[in-house]
Amino acid sequence: MTQVSPKQRATRITHAQQALQVAQELAERFRAGSAQRDRERELPHAELQQLFQSGLGAITVPRDFGGIEISTAELAEIFVLLSAADGSIGQVPQNHFYALEVLRINGSEAQKKRLYAEVLDGVHHGNALAEFSSPAAHQRSTAVSQQAEGLRLNGNKFYCTGALYADRIPTLAIADDGKEQLVFVPRHQHGVNVIDDWSGFGQRTTGSGSVQFRDVAIAPEDVVPFQTAFERPSTVGPFAQIMHAAIDQGIARAAFDDMLDFLRQRARPWPDSGVDRASDDPLTLDRTGRLAARLSAGDALLAIAGDAVDVAQRDPSAENVALASVEVAKARAWTTEVSLEASNLLFELGGSRSSLREHNFDRHWRNARTHTLHDPVRWKYPAIGNYLLNGVLPPRRGTI
Repeated sequence: MTQVSPKQRATRITHAQQALQVAQELAERFRAGSAQRDRERELPHAELQQLFQSGLGAITVPRDFGGIEISTAELAEIFVLLSAADGSIGQVPQNHFYALEVLRINGSEAQKKRLYAEVLDGVHHGNALAEFSSPAAHQRSTAVSQQAEGLRLNGNKFYCTGALYADRIPTLAIADDGKEQLVFVPRHQHGVNVIDDWSGFGQRTTGSGSVQFRDVAIAPEDVVPFQTAFERPSTVGPFAQIMHAAIDQGIARAAFDDMLDFLRQRARPWPDSGVDRASDDPLTLDRTGRLAARLSAGDALLAIAGDAVDVAQRDPSAENVALASVEVAKARAWTTEVSLEASNLLFELGGSRSSLREHNFDRHWRNARTHTLHDPVRWKYPAIGNYLLNGVLPPRRGTI
């Protein structure tokens, strides 16, 4: 049995209100250095250690295993808070909670007891799910195979958000029977090589680079079935997606808040406005009010989607899971568009001086544009429409 311990034991969070308060306090700390970390690509090792030592990494652990089993809407609210402070930090825990949802749905009782106990102590899960060289995004070649000396893992992964910072790296691999498994690989196991080669222009400090596995010894109890979570109705897909939607909502909030401050303090009114302050410009007031309404709508969509996911977690019928997927797809499509709108409007209303590098406001657009590429909106609206018009259930995948 492979046991993993965190660098320092985490605080235990006992209720949802405490979790929201902790997230707010951390967000205030993280916000202060956000622009510099992005500009200099300073990796947030210390900040993420604080996050997982705070106990936030364990808030979805089921009550039967010692956790508080926070609601999905509350989890989304926490992602908005963290992502508004620093979009990269906000994205990193998404894969952690995704892996815990796969564990909840497909893990054995023994696996849940052991791995949840680690998480309660502060263990952080990264990910090694996607592959860069496969002909299609859903195709993978990384394999976990039975050899004379035991299970061995081999393959190359990319887009491994959080792996640089993690204690375990849940990894998608094909088993000898051809089915995908989620292997909870210890980060420092011999043969695991995490490479900091992420070069995306946005989400610069997520550590979303490569992981190589070379004959990595795998304990059988660290292998959790993955593919079967999509062979029956489950919340793995909508649960994964609502966190992504919340990340985009947080990035939008960050851009909006910076825009308000800049309009009050630094921007100049357009000559034709006939006013002395940019904050009194009637066209600026109109656009600001419109965006404020759209941001509030995003909060409401996340709350509705979160409730639908909770219902589907309690009763994962085909209809409940489909409805959760549709409600989450609405939120995800909306926050995608609003994050791009907010990060663009900052410059439109702020004027030329808002583009100066000293402000680094472009990080909001870069973060939004990069993160929203995960799952394209152009495939979400047709899925929503097909469900509503024709009763066609959305596909069971982690992308909707």
